[in-house]
Amino acid sequence: MISYDAVADVESAQSERVWTIPNLLSLLRLLGVPLFLWLALGPHADGWAFAVLAFAGISDYADGKIARRFNQSSRLGALLDPAADRLYILATLIALTVRDIVPLWIAVGIPARDVLLALTLPVLRRHGYGPLPVHFLGKAATLCLLYALPLLLLAHHGGTLGDIARPFAWAFTVWGIGLYWWAGWLYVVQFRSLVRRDPRIAT
Repeated sequence: MISYDAVADVESAQSERVWTIPNLLSLLRLLGVPLFLWLALGPHADGWAFAVLAFAGISDYADGKIARRFNQSSRLGALLDPAADRLYILATLIALTVRDIVPLWIAVGIPARDVLLALTLPVLRRHGYGPLPVHFLGKAATLCLLYALPLLLLAHHGGTLGDIARPFAWAFTVWGIGLYWWAGWLYVVQFRSLVRRDPRIAT
């Protein structure tokens, strides 16, 4: 498990730069969220909607690689990147649920984890901590979901391409949800550890 103190040291060394390539990619992903919703729920332009989602998944992988390779990590990027991921997942779940492509339990089960973890933030602040650091398992879960959701949209159309996409779409969905909640449990374990080792405030 990642030490909060170790991650805090990394975060304190992050750059205050704003105009970096990773930040630009994250901003473009954020701008793509309303575009995707309009494409998927308005004209049902699923080809373009799929392209927007594919760009989101590829750019999510690319901006992290670029940030590490060219030393372009920044505090703004540390906020933009997960925000863009969460918004894409939420927007896609809304669109796919409205169109009866995924069942309601998926649309509720994925964001429910984030709602539960958000309840820990006030307690962490009382103990002098910020949000818990994202660890590898959480990133893997998000990446699975970012692959699963566009494939579910593609599979919805049937045909040869849809038939090929369907098993991969549901495999990524099942793995993504499982890893997402497993990562959530690890966050809870880390949260309890941090609170217990701080004797200043009883909870």
